[in-house]
Amino acid sequence: MNRTVAFIGLGHMGGPMAANLSRAGHRVLGHDLIPAAVRAAAGTGVEPAASVTGAVAVADVVISMLPAGKHVLGLYGGILADARPGTLFIDCSTIDVADARTAHERAVAAGMRALDAPVSGGVVGAEAATLTFMAGGGDHEFTEARPLLEAMGRKVVHCGGPGAGQAAKICNNMILGVSMIAVSEAFVLAESLGLSPQALYDVASTASGQCWALSVNCPVPGPVPTSPANHDYRPGFAASLMAKDLGLAANAVHEGGVHAELGLRAAELYAAYAERVGDSEDFSGIVRTVRERSGEEA
Repeated sequence: MNRTVAFIGLGHMGGPMAANLSRAGHRVLGHDLIPAAVRAAAGTGVEPAASVTGAVAVADVVISMLPAGKHVLGLYGGILADARPGTLFIDCSTIDVADARTAHERAVAAGMRALDAPVSGGVVGAEAATLTFMAGGGDHEFTEARPLLEAMGRKVVHCGGPGAGQAAKICNNMILGVSMIAVSEAFVLAESLGLSPQALYDVASTASGQCWALSVNCPVPGPVPTSPANHDYRPGFAASLMAKDLGLAANAVHEGGVHAELGLRAAELYAAYAERVGDSEDFSGIVRTVRERSGEEA
């Protein structure tokens, strides 16, 4: 069944996601604070919304893809009163678990339904509609949202109640951040021992060292032609985004009293790296920091 979707946030991730919904036959009313993003989305079949409130007022579903929890809570505070009772709100942003639960509570209190559904897969996944969605909320809300999420992604997982999607996202990205640092250190060590990157890759990619950070997003040029390392570390998944996600994970670690030594150290390393490069480099560029600290040329 085709739906009318208000899509709020048409950036590097939201723009392609809204476009894929439009291609799937849904009516998508898009809004972004940056006019260029709205114009780009309009070229993919997304209808520019004259206002957020106007789009929300006629929508069956409201999907948001925003930078942080404060933006999501601010959005909900401004538009819940304009939506029709029972409208389904799906937030695909990556935000703090507590903020996700607060957003859910506010939506329900206003007579709406809500789902948190952060994504994994980066810009490439958003463009190719191969994202993984991690959803948190009720069974009925998940069932209703699933066809929309499947139009934008390849894997859709119901992780549990409100906030569970965000919990899964930060846990997954803590694994990714730690593993990318480990893979980067291994390649720098291999170089110092006279082992070529290709030789290490050929062994580790088919042995116990195999992981996504190695086989898909390999941090050194050569072994994986499509990895950002072969394109001067132009992001896929920017260093600043990894730093943000690991910061959220670190907050949860502290609040939960969890001993997560590697996760916390990864958060520190990516915070320092992102402070230098921001959005300009892929998170796999952390290998350059490893080299620099090893006394080698970046």
